[in-house]
Amino acid sequence: MQAIGKRIWAIAEGYIPSVSHGPAPELTSHEAACLLNCGDEPARVELIIYFTDREPVGPYHVEVPARRTLHLRFNDLDTPQEIPRDTPYACVIRADRPIVVQHTRLDSRQAENALMTTIAYCEGQAG
Repeated sequence: MQAIGKRIWAIAEGYIPSVSHGPAPELTSHEAACLLNCGDEPARVELIIYFTDREPVGPYHVEVPARRTLHLRFNDLDTPQEIPRDTPYACVIRADRPIVVQHTRLDSRQAENALMTTIAYCEGQAG
């Protein structure tokens, strides 16, 4: 299959609550980037995290195998450092080949959970 997607993506709104309601890990409050690589080669992906009151952190590195998807929880990113909880942030994602990025948040601070998902913003250049 021909690769689809873009190489630069942005998630302008991120927030990981420090409190969760329900069994872990299924109902742990989290942010996730679902990365889709339809291409025939692995995609090397770099993430930079931006904050309102401090310098950016990163890069974080992941790889999405060819013709696969990776559901990456921001809660699990720990190198170079964990993403702080209860802190607004944004993320820029750069890949060495075209991918598609979807952003999801599960907020389980109360028993009535909230789930939000949207396609991330992609940079306008072709692949």
